[in-house]
Amino acid sequence: MKILGIETSCDETAAAIVEDGTSILSNIVASQINIHSRYGGIVPEVASRQHLITALPVVESAITEAGVTWRDIAAVAVTIGPGLAGSLLVGVNLAKAIALAHSLPLVAVNHLEGHIYANWLTGAKPVFPCLCLIVSGGHSDLVLMAGHGEFSKLGRTRDDAAGEAFDKASRILGLGYPGGPAIEKAATRGSPSFSLPRAWLKGSDDFSFSGLKTALLHLVRGDDFTDPALVAEAAASFQQVVVDVLTTKTIQAAERLGVRQILLSGGVAANKALRDCFSRRSPVPVLIPPPKLCTDNAAMIAACGYFHYRSGKIDGCDIDVIPSLSLG
Repeated sequence: MKILGIETSCDETAAAIVEDGTSILSNIVASQINIHSRYGGIVPEVASRQHLITALPVVESAITEAGVTWRDIAAVAVTIGPGLAGSLLVGVNLAKAIALAHSLPLVAVNHLEGHIYANWLTGAKPVFPCLCLIVSGGHSDLVLMAGHGEFSKLGRTRDDAAGEAFDKASRILGLGYPGGPAIEKAATRGSPSFSLPRAWLKGSDDFSFSGLKTALLHLVRGDDFTDPALVAEAAASFQQVVVDVLTTKTIQAAERLGVRQILLSGGVAANKALRDCFSRRSPVPVLIPPPKLCTDNAAMIAACGYFHYRSGKIDGCDIDVIPSLSLG
């Protein structure tokens, strides 16, 4: 069963064909990083207009690369939220048009759930119950997954998400946008020599990175950070705190709940230090998608859509975008 996935929740225009929820036949992503980097962040209006230009060519490329025809497609899966309203509207309306034109079922997908289902594209088979850590520019969520479509949210960020914190820290250190890769690259040139605070929020599975960001700002203002060596040490120190907090709190929850696996997902899960820390410290098996499946893509939407479709969850063309959609 082949599913067409469409993803336009933020600044990537993506389309993919996935077979049986596990095999990627094509996965096309048109990035807008070069457009938005000049502004130091995503400009919603610019993002939605760029989606209008690239959405249809991206879908056509996904069909061509997969070597399939419309008759081979069983359903169309599309992200309805969370995300930027204008960006989401482009993908949802395109999916509706395709579904109507080719008489295909339409499946609405939660972007966060899609990130989790990237783990089904790794060649491994996740085992329930599992604990899912979703870390991206807008989310730092800890979710218990008891089965397909069965989610219970345990924790979330109380302020800055991990990816958002990386972006702000990169701006403070003058390293550019996007912040995650910039901080990671700079950290390889330094050691974590600065002492920065960790917000443990004891008795809670929530996360908080706002205080860490503020501490970094005070650190930079209090020293001569024109020295690249100091910038590298600050980047390494910041990254170490984020990785330590994410890993420790997730492992503590996994041990408390007795889960069988930990699933990492979201753009921040592409961070090598985070991946290595989980692999080294976790007492239960950890699944982490390859970096290209951690960032926004449509293969994860198609994989999630397959499991929805298989369970009979089909939507009508009256679906609308839900920019603040949550999970669990």
